[in-house]
Amino acid sequence: MMRKRNGNNTNGLSSLMMNNGTRAEPGSKEWEMRPGGMLVQTRTTDSDRNSVPPPPTIRVKVKFGSIYHEVNINSQATFGELKKMLSGPTGLHHEDQKLFYKDKERDSKTFLDIVGVKDKSKIVLKEDPISQEKRYLEMKKNAKMEKAAKSVSEISLEVDRLAGRVSAFESIISKGGKIAETDVISLIELLMNQLLKLDGIIVDGDVKLQRKMQVKRIQKYVETLDMLKAKISNVGHAPTQSQQKHSNAQRLAPIPEHPQIPSNGHHSLMPIEEPKKQQPQPSRDPSTSEVVVTTKWETFDSMAPLIPVPSTSTPMTNNISGHHNKFNWEFFG
Repeated sequence: MMRKRNGNNTNGLSSLMMNNGTRAEPGSKEWEMRPGGMLVQTRTTDSDRNSVPPPPTIRVKVKFGSIYHEVNINSQATFGELKKMLSGPTGLHHEDQKLFYKDKERDSKTFLDIVGVKDKSKIVLKEDPISQEKRYLEMKKNAKMEKAAKSVSEISLEVDRLAGRVSAFESIISKGGKIAETDVISLIELLMNQLLKLDGIIVDGDVKLQRKMQVKRIQKYVETLDMLKAKISNVGHAPTQSQQKHSNAQRLAPIPEHPQIPSNGHHSLMPIEEPKKQQPQPSRDPSTSEVVVTTKWETFDSMAPLIPVPSTSTPMTNNISGHHNKFNWEFFG
């Protein structure tokens, strides 16, 4: 016959558990139940700590000029960390400092304990003019870059505003509207002013690429405005050209014929000026033999003159006859 077990000892593990999931045994550590059902020892803060003790803090004496500065620092720190701690009392930027230990300059990445720095060790601090100059140049370059970037950004905003006007002009003209040519010229001048501002900005890097983009944008808008200006000019000059053709047609009206000289039994020859390339119009009366002389016309006698020619016309006759070869003459007898 089997012995009946006590209900309090049905499970050895449960007898060791307490209400809060832990157990306590004389001379043993506390246990806890993990969510997965595993029983583990209760963790303590002491178990989480590193068994290695923290590095000690040392006090070093730093000489800068004729003044000594005492600094408390971790013995395993670097010289770069020491430089940053000395920036406050010395007023020197950590990049402008040089630290010497045992008459030898130490790099900022070198550890103090590696080179033998101990408590009450002496370190000499000197100013580095070369590093200071480099830092000033770098600061100046950065300031210039920031200023250029700001200028390009301002110009970009202004170009965006002017681009809206360009789009508005395009829309108006495409719909058959009218725009004053002076408005287009004024907008072109504003864009060119922004282009001149960009030309004065000399930078490198990303700002240079932004500047190049803005230059291309402005050139594109100026080309668009030039085309719009040409369209406006063509529309405005079309009536003027038709009016000019009409006026030219009036000026080129047929010239009235020269008055005919009455035929009194004389044959007159009518010379035509050489630039007009016209043939003379002789009289068809064969019985004439006298040539009439005027201020514009000259007559020549084929036979004996019936009417005497005044002596005052002799110089004119001689002068004109001297240039007789410049005219084309035909004589009908």
